[in-house]
Amino acid sequence: MPVKKYLHAAILVSDLEQSEQFYSQVLGLEKIERPLNFPGIWYQVGEFQIHLIQAETVIKDQIDDQKWGRNRHLAFSVEDLETAKQQLITYNCLFQMSASGRAALFTQDPDGNIIELNQQ
Repeated sequence: MPVKKYLHAAILVSDLEQSEQFYSQVLGLEKIERPLNFPGIWYQVGEFQIHLIQAETVIKDQIDDQKWGRNRHLAFSVEDLETAKQQLITYNCLFQMSASGRAALFTQDPDGNIIELNQQ
C-alpha cells in the first residue's frame, strides 16, 4: 500500500476559543472552511492541515517535562526563529530553545500540545 502524502493532524483541545487565539494569532496559521457539524477549527499549512477538535477532556501525555522536544509534538518550519521567539514573548507564551543547539524552539498550545518551530 503506497501512501501518497500526509493530509492532516488532529489535535484535541478543551477550549476552542483559546486554541483559536493561539493557532490563528500567535502562530498566524490560515483558518479554512470546515464542513463538519461538531466543534472544531481547521488550518491550512502549505499542503498540510491541522484539525483542532474540541474535547471535554484533554489528557496531557508529556513524558519529559525538562526537554519538551522529547515528547510528542508537531514541527513547523519558520522563516526567522528570532521573529517567532519575539511573537511568543509578545503573547506571553512559554518556550524552550532546542537542547541540540539547532535553530529551533518548543512551545505549547493552551492544552499543553507541544509545537516545534524550526528555522530551515
